Amino acid sequence: MASIIRPALLRQTAMAAAAARPAMRSAFVRDAVRVSAFHASSRKNLLPPGPQVIQGTVNDPAPVPPTSPSHGSYHWTFDRLIAGSLIPLAVAPFAAGSLNPVMDATLCSLLVIHSHTGFQNILIDYVPTGRYPKARKSLMWALNGATVLVAIGLYEFETNDVGVTEAIKRVWKA
Repeated sequence: MASIIRPALLRQTAMAAAAARPAMRSAFVRDAVRVSAFHASSRKNLLPPGPQVIQGTVNDPAPVPPTSPSHGSYHWTFDRLIAGSLIPLAVAPFAAGSLNPVMDATLCSLLVIHSHTGFQNILIDYVPTGRYPKARKSLMWALNGATVLVAIGLYEFETNDVGVTEAIKRVWKA
């Protein structure tokens, strides 16, 4: 709350000080006007709004999408389970002191799944199907392709190189 009020109080103090001293008035007023102009600027959208299409009439009910447990609470629960299981898997290889390839592969798999579902949730939330059907479909395909490329890269790194946990140990000690 104090940080919200602080610029207004500083501006008022500067205006009062400028009014008290006529010789310094121009610099204070000029700076106060510049700062207040900066804070009072209008909000500019980075992207233009999508197509505004009204389907049906005013008296039609809002369309209710069909329910699906995989896109509702089960999906959220799955995301939370994956996120929660990453915590002990991220600490276990370093705490135990052993490099287990199964544990390393499990950690990499869960990282890929966690990243994929997180980006998928972002696309679902911010690229609506009704407004941008082609963009959403292409972005979902791009996400699937990127997920496959990352999974292949991690597999190659695990099998042909030192692995993720050993790489993190080496970077940490470097």
